Amino acid sequence: MQEISGIKNPRSQTAIGHVAKGGVDISHGPILYLEDISVSFDGFKALNDLSLTVDAGELRCIIGPNGAGKTTMMDVITGKTKPDSGTVFFGQSIDLSRMNEPQIASAGIGRKFQKPTVFENHSVFENLELAMKYDKSVLKNLFSKRRQSQIKKITETMEMIDLVDQADRPAGLLSHGQKQWLEIGMLLMQEPQLLLLDEPVAGMTDDETEKTAKLFKSLAGDRSLVVVEHDMEFVAEIASTVTVLHEGSVLAEGCMEDVHANERVIEVYLGR
Repeated sequence: MQEISGIKNPRSQTAIGHVAKGGVDISHGPILYLEDISVSFDGFKALNDLSLTVDAGELRCIIGPNGAGKTTMMDVITGKTKPDSGTVFFGQSIDLSRMNEPQIASAGIGRKFQKPTVFENHSVFENLELAMKYDKSVLKNLFSKRRQSQIKKITETMEMIDLVDQADRPAGLLSHGQKQWLEIGMLLMQEPQLLLLDEPVAGMTDDETEKTAKLFKSLAGDRSLVVVEHDMEFVAEIASTVTVLHEGSVLAEGCMEDVHANERVIEVYLGR
C-alpha cells in the first residue's frame, strides 16, 4: 500500500486491530483514512475505490446526492459493512476492517443516526448516566454510591448540549432538536475520539440548527467529527473542508466556496 499525503503505511505499525495504551495513535496527524474502499451489493457498486483522510481534531462535512455512498461509507467505518477491497484505519495502528461493531465503538468511534434514539421514559440525566463509560456490573451498582466525578461529568455534558434546565424531564417530552442533542451527549459520555453524525440538523428549527453549529464547532479540536448533511447553509457554517461523494467516489474536496463553484458538483448535486 502506498503512502497517502506523506502518511506512513499503517500496516508497518504494531498492535493492528487493538487500541494502543493511551488511545488511538495520531502521531502522524490523521485519525481516520480509507484507501481504495469498494463495496458492492448485488452488482451495484455502492463504494468505488473510495479514498478519504480525516485529520485529528477536524470537522469534516460529507455531502452528495442520494445513492452517492455516504451511508455505506459510515457503515464501513463502524463495521456494519465489510468492504470487498481496500483498507480503513483509525489512527496509525487500528485496522477497523478486522474488528466488529462493538470493538470499533470501544476503540473510540461513536455514530449517530439521523433519527434520535433515546430512552424516552427516562430523564435527561438518567439517559446520560446510562450511556456513561464506567463499570456497570451489578455488584458495582448495588454497593457503591454514585461518585461525585460521575455527577460532575454528566452535569458538564448537559451544559455542553444546553439541557441543564431539562435534567429531570423525561426524554420523550423533549423537542426533536433537544433529543438530537441528548443523543449527541450520550455519545460524548462514551468518550469517543471520532464522531460520525448523519444529517444531525434534519427537522430542526433555525434556532436549533444554529445552536447545533455552535456545539459542533466547540467539540472540534478535542475530537474529530465527520458530518453527513444536506443543509448547505449549515455545512458552510461549520466545515473548513467539504468532501463531495458521487457514485461511490470522491468527486471534489476543498473549502465550501471551491466546492460550490465546481462545475461537476453543480451538475450532479447542487444544480444551478
